[in-house]
Amino acid sequence: MNTRLIASSALASVLAMGVLSAAQAADDKGKEKEKCYGIAKAGTNDCANLSGSHSCAGQNKTAMAPDEWNYVAKGTCEKIGGKSEAEAKAMIAKK
Repeated sequence: MNTRLIASSALASVLAMGVLSAAQAADDKGKEKEKCYGIAKAGTNDCANLSGSHSCAGQNKTAMAPDEWNYVAKGTCEKIGGKSEAEAKAMIAKK
C-alpha cells in the first residue's frame, strides 16, 4: 500500500513538472526579446560578440564592452543604458 502511494506521488510530480514546463515555454514565446549591446557584465554575454574575438556565451572578459550583448525584453534596452547593434558598431568604428 505504501509503495502504491509513493508511485502515485512520483507520477503526479512528473506530470506536474511537464505542465509547468509547457506553461513556461508558452510564456517565453509571448515575450519578444532583442539584443542589447554594452550591458553585459564580464562572463555573462549571451553569444558571439561583434568584433569576432569569441563565438560563445560567457566568454567576455570586460564588463559593459560595446561589442558584447545580452537578450532583454523588447523595448527595454535603451531604458537600461544599452545600445542597438547599429549604435554598437558605430562605437566600435570610432575606436
